[in-house]
Amino acid sequence: MVVRCEPLVKEYRDTGSQTNLAKKFPQKVLDGIRKSPDDFPSISEPEFVRHYYRLSRLNYSLDDGLYPLGSCTMKYNPIINETIAQMEQFGNLHPALPVKYTQGALKIVYETQSMIAEILDLPGISLQPAAGAHGELAGVFMIHKYFESRGENRTKILIPDSAHGTNPASAAMGGYITEKIPSDEKGLTDLEALANAVDENTAALMITNPNTLGIFDTQIVKIKEILDKKGALLYVDGANLNAIMGIVSFGKMGVDLTQLNLHKTFSTPHGGGGPGQGALACSERMRDFLPSPTVVKKTSGGGDFYDYETPAQSIGPVKGWYGQFGIILRAWAYLKRNGGCIREISERAVINANYLRKKLDNRLALASSEPSMHEVVYSQKTLEAKGVTTKNFAKALLDRGFYAPTIYFPLHVPGAMMIEPTETESKKEMDVFLEAIMDIFDMLEKDPGKITSSPNDTFVREIDETLAARKPVLTWHEEAAP
Repeated sequence: MVVRCEPLVKEYRDTGSQTNLAKKFPQKVLDGIRKSPDDFPSISEPEFVRHYYRLSRLNYSLDDGLYPLGSCTMKYNPIINETIAQMEQFGNLHPALPVKYTQGALKIVYETQSMIAEILDLPGISLQPAAGAHGELAGVFMIHKYFESRGENRTKILIPDSAHGTNPASAAMGGYITEKIPSDEKGLTDLEALANAVDENTAALMITNPNTLGIFDTQIVKIKEILDKKGALLYVDGANLNAIMGIVSFGKMGVDLTQLNLHKTFSTPHGGGGPGQGALACSERMRDFLPSPTVVKKTSGGGDFYDYETPAQSIGPVKGWYGQFGIILRAWAYLKRNGGCIREISERAVINANYLRKKLDNRLALASSEPSMHEVVYSQKTLEAKGVTTKNFAKALLDRGFYAPTIYFPLHVPGAMMIEPTETESKKEMDVFLEAIMDIFDMLEKDPGKITSSPNDTFVREIDETLAARKPVLTWHEEAAP
């Protein structure tokens, strides 16, 4: 623990007041106080600005070009959303103010809830979760409380192998045993395996749909019927909602719970792994178990009044206050601006993915022959035949000015590569991306060593990804950089 507080340090340096200071703070705090600056750099403002400007130019963002990360849905964040979110009226609004002084903010939360509920065709909604996986965990808590209210103690949740990795993690963190359900040869849920696995001890199936192969599981109604026979719940991970907005009804699929990511579907920022924001929606029978509080609209004095409300059997709060308001605000702006063309957004996302799929038909090996939705997934088969790996291919894209697609996920696809252009990319930009891919294949014929040694032109080369994740070096010392 390090305390950096100049008045405190000054007082500590004054030997005459150390005794009094010891009465104010525990010893572990005093031990963490720096007696002198720890070789802290001293630089001018121009040097400081230039340093971070140079770093920013080494990064890649959607401002540079297509960001093809599959599953992450890295779509463009409209500037108007950012402008609204930075308005002083919102930035200076404290959540602890009485509700009568925060009616505008609560109205925005309520309207966002209502618009998402309409898109999903589900009656219950909470925007409190801080991210998609956080919404999953809250959903698992709701599942537990639902069965507890019925006097049942179910202990397992089923997870298809085509689900997002957060699904089994959330189920396990919620206290459940997880059991994997295999996919069939098409990449869909194996119904026979599912029927054999579901019993009176099954609390739910957590299925990602569209799944991580980028395909929609058309058997979802049959899956629901299998679960209903044993009284189990259907949880559909909605992280890939961008492919089916305005097209698929979660209500008609029989979904009991779903979470989605505002930072994926509704164009809010991803920066630095966040800030995320999740939405948790549910069927009528699960509404009473939603996190608290929810925002409701009431009539008061002849007008609308927005207030907090606690569901009857709520699992309680899962985050301070009510969600990440700055992100909810951006999603609200996106929905207000694009609400009339939600279906068109999904159709465009699907068309873009299939355009890339068609153009790469004879170059890369598809992971599934089923129709692609918002993303297209390939295996390493074609690349292996040419003596390279998915990683080599991804690194070669960096040399050609593009961020690499998601690689080695989903795990059940050998050398997987997921490409998701989203609806915000033009045909022109996708053609530039395709040219880069074609150039890689041409280079494989001329000089394969150029590809296997990639990246050759980036600022940093040959990073040990495992070591970088396990032992990151976070320091300003230039000599400490690998």
